[in-house]
Amino acid sequence: MGLTKWAYSLSEALLSDPLPRRWAHSLGVAKRARSLSPILGREAELLEAAAVLHDIGYSPSIATTGFHPLDGARFLREQEGADERVVRLVAHHSCALLEAEERGLRRELETEFALERPELVDALIVSDMTTTPDGQHTTPAARLDEIVQRYGPDTIVGRFIQRAAPEIHAANERVERRMAAAAGAQPM
Repeated sequence: MGLTKWAYSLSEALLSDPLPRRWAHSLGVAKRARSLSPILGREAELLEAAAVLHDIGYSPSIATTGFHPLDGARFLREQEGADERVVRLVAHHSCALLEAEERGLRRELETEFALERPELVDALIVSDMTTTPDGQHTTPAARLDEIVQRYGPDTIVGRFIQRAAPEIHAANERVERRMAAAAGAQPM
């Protein structure tokens, strides 16, 4: 079974029944990741797999710490023997180190999982932060506002996402520049 086929199957098994909205979001994030293939080359499949798996740590069947990037990455590493790069992307998706810090788990996340290449990290941030909870395309600004509204500005998630906002916008700008450059390099 190929990497993406395996990833979709696992994510569906963990999210579709207990968390259908999270499953819809994950499908939307994977679709967005696929749209970035012009700048990913041979790593497009890797990013799409990480994108569809990024939120599996929310699944009640594997959630242990309550911090979904850490729970998802540990599950992928320990139970699935997943590709190390996919595991690292899941562990660190969407500025997870900042949320880990808010939860007192930064040291655990940093010591257990190395960061992946910045270009892939940016692409996953953009894929996640331009997808609504229902899987539709949105802007980073609208997504950030939605998260703060949903969780509240003074919650762990609200504080973290507000701290992460500058990096999320910067990642979006870097990805947009790379996509524009790739489009300009395409033969007519």
